[in-house]
Amino acid sequence: MKNIQIKASNFFELLKSRDTSMWKIFSQMIDGEEKEIIFLDDEEKVLFNYILPSTLEKLNEDREKFAKEYAEKISGLN
Repeated sequence: MKNIQIKASNFFELLKSRDTSMWKIFSQMIDGEEKEIIFLDDEEKVLFNYILPSTLEKLNEDREKFAKEYAEKISGLN
């Protein structure tokens, strides 16, 4: 499995400046091989990681699962 390291702050600024989602970027990275995307802070410390699946179908499943979990966490804060 290939590892890809991304500086989180730069990545999310890029998404904001291009008015796009991380899921769209992830979909463009799919090539039939799983990849581990490692998000780093500005001091090169690991913040979190994500295993990019090998298919668009699996990516869409991950996106739906993420959206559901995020909505549950947000509703728990209120």
